[in-house]
Amino acid sequence: MWRRARAAVRDSARTLHPRLDPTVYPLLVLVLHTGPLRMSEAASRLSLDKSTLSRQVDAAVRLALLERVIDPSDARARLVQLTPSGHKGLTALLDDQRSRWRAALAEWDQHEVELLTGLLHKLGGTGVA
Repeated sequence: MWRRARAAVRDSARTLHPRLDPTVYPLLVLVLHTGPLRMSEAASRLSLDKSTLSRQVDAAVRLALLERVIDPSDARARLVQLTPSGHKGLTALLDDQRSRWRAALAEWDQHEVELLTGLLHKLGGTGVA
């Protein structure tokens, strides 16, 4: 199961940009869901050290998926945010993934979907991944 999950992240990263390192993909999804955020906050949420996150941000900036902007509440600080093309590409990719999940689960009854949802939430809370 973990192997399939890693393969899915790798495929998603490649779909978004052929040169995107799969380790950067979770950062992009985080920024999509949170909006612009400080690098220290992103590092904390992703459990990464600042140097690793900095390399990931640099890579995404080079691919025009992320950009650094001045924090309006503190001109000394920088935020990372998706570029318009990064936002568009990631949103389209996630919309496509949701459509495929809906199609795959269309024949399941409500109880099966609720059971799967509950079990995934339980697994997600274990800290195993």
